[in-house]
This record gives sequence, structure tokens and C-alpha cells, in this order.
Amino acid sequence: MKPINFSNTATAFEAKTDGDLRRSYLLFKTINYPTLVKLGTSFINVALKLRLPIKNIIKATLFKQFCGGESIEDSQKTIEDLYRFKIGTILDYSVEGESNESDFDATYEETLRTITKARGNKAIPFCVFKPTGVASIELLTKVSEGKALTEEETAAFERVKQRFDGLCKAAHEAGQPIFVDAEDSWYQDAIDDLVYAMMVKYNQDQPIVYNTFQMYRKYMLDRLMKGHQFAQEHGVQFGAKLVRGAYMEKEAERAAELGYENPINPTKEATDQMYDDALRYCMEHNATVGLASCSHNEDSAHLLMELMNRYGIAKGNKRVFFAQLLGMSDHLSYNLARADYNVAKYVPYGPVEKVMPYLFRRAEENTSVAGQSSRELMLVNQELKRRRAQR
Repeated sequence: MKPINFSNTATAFEAKTDGDLRRSYLLFKTINYPTLVKLGTSFINVALKLRLPIKNIIKATLFKQFCGGESIEDSQKTIEDLYRFKIGTILDYSVEGESNESDFDATYEETLRTITKARGNKAIPFCVFKPTGVASIELLTKVSEGKALTEEETAAFERVKQRFDGLCKAAHEAGQPIFVDAEDSWYQDAIDDLVYAMMVKYNQDQPIVYNTFQMYRKYMLDRLMKGHQFAQEHGVQFGAKLVRGAYMEKEAERAAELGYENPINPTKEATDQMYDDALRYCMEHNATVGLASCSHNEDSAHLLMELMNRYGIAKGNKRVFFAQLLGMSDHLSYNLARADYNVAKYVPYGPVEKVMPYLFRRAEENTSVAGQSSRELMLVNQELKRRRAQR
């Protein structure tokens, strides 16, 4: 197996103009300063609440880097641009943390539209939804804690179950795999139970419903293995979407505030080890596991390629996908796709003010993950220098 050179910026940025690269450079240069990110997110929050005219500035910077558009239709160009380089789109209506039934229903209906868009569309290999877009955090927390629900809460949770079922049923009928995103640890148990019920119902012949595993959480490898065992016992396929995680600081702060054990691994090395062990487990059980490795880590990408080769899994096998976020780690996405591996990008979309929590998380992730923005900066700068030298 010939190794991929992820430092090949000519391939990594072949879809980008010089203007695109300069914009990315300035954005990641800014993101490289944590204090500036915190001040900026605070300012944007206040400005949006006061309805100050900053929407166009956001659209031209953070939004343009990390989002496909404000609607499915707006995202069409991004879908086409990615597919021209053999990269699929995971069309993600990035609205989360809603609080009322009408918002939950609206998000449900919009997610159904993404499934309709994806049906029979080779450019969109997966759909996705975020549980807090269709259910309240308070209700999921109460269910996770095993507390008795009021009559009103019981009715609300029945509606949550119906939304989960409606989305997974639509995905099943469309033959379209769907990811259920992970959330904060203290209400993830309720989500897991819902997802596994959907797997039993809709993963009879192939992995349609995928659960998400945040491998920076302690004992997550064990949870992954138990989830797979559950699927085996019920005679269904198991869908696993692996990520490192996105709520590290929030999790640590809550644990300290409430006085319980921090659920996050003590070191990045422990998380990397757990992620790679999860890759090994999924590949060892490839006959019954569909895997989406959603990672920006080069070592994990190399490991997954080695495992595919070891187990004789073809590059184009639809049970194995590499995935990254739009606007990040193009050196992985484009080089993997050029080498004929299955690759997809998460393409968030939605009204600017609705996707701000997602955008803030991307900015914060780039400051909190060691070297993330610095690496993006280095690669973009390397490509700009290469282009200048060629002229």
C-alpha cells in the first residue's frame, strides 16, 4: 500500500482560489488567539441580540469558511464543488439547543428535506441530525437520570420518540444512512437508548442508523463494544461514527461545578489511543459494523488505511468512510479522495443567527485543540508560497 502524502498542498487546495486561501489564512490567524476568539464570540452574541448590521461580515468570514449556505438550495454549489473532487456531502442543518415544540417540529421537517435531497444522490452519502434540535436538553437530562416524568413530560418524550422514528424511517426508506450526533455526557444515555431502538428497527440489512461515539470520554471504547454487542444480540447491523469530541471545556467545567468525576480522558494521548483502538475494533468487525471515521488526525487516517489493507477491505467499500468538517483539514479530505477512498465533508447550513453555536464551537475547537489552527495556517501558507514560486 502506497502511503499518502498529506503534505501535498497542491492536491489539498486544488479547489481553492488564491483569494479563498488568503481569507482562510486571515481567519485561522485570528482564531489562533484564544482571547480574541472569546472577545469576538461575546461581541457577536451581543451584536446579534441588538440586531446590529454584522450579518454580512459573519457570512463573509466564519460562515463562508465553515458553512454551505443558509438553505439546502444555497448549499447546492458547495455540494457540486466537493463532488467534482469525489468528496461527498453530509448535509447538516446545524440548529441545536432549541427549546419549544414548534422549533423542534421545524427542525424535524427541515431534516426530512435533507433526506429527500439525499435520496438517490451519490453526492450526499449521509444525512445527520442533532438530538437537541428535536428534543429539549432538560427532558433528555431527566430521562437520562432515570427520574419520573410528569404527564406533560411523558407526552413530550413520546413526541421526541416519534421525531427520531420519523427521521430514521425516512432514511431507511430512502436507503440513506443517517448519523445521530452526540451531545453532552449528562444526557447522552437517553439519546443512546433511542438510537439503539432505531438500529433494531432499521438496521436489519445494512447500517442505516449510526450512533456517534466521542472518544475523548472515559470508557467510551467499552460503550462502543457494548453497543455493537447489543446489535449482534438483536441480529442487526451496527453503525458507528467516531469522533474525538467537541465539548471538552464545557464537560470539565460542569464536573468541577457539581463535584463529579470529569468524564473526559486525562490526556490527549489517552484519547488518541482510545480512538485508534476503536478503529481497530470496528475494522475487526467490519462484516457487522459500518464505520465513519470523522477525524482530522493524520495518524488515525494512516492507521485506518493500514487496517483496511490488512483486512482486505476495498477503498470503495461503502461500509468505511473518512470524514472531516467543511473548511478544515482539506489536506486529508482531498488527498484521501484523490487516492480513491470514500470521503465526505460535514456541510452545515442554516440561517446565520441559528448556526452561531456551531460556528463558535468551530472557532473554540481550533484554539483548544493543540496545533489545530497553526497546522491549518502552515498548510495554507505553504500552498500560497508554492503558487507564488510557480508564477
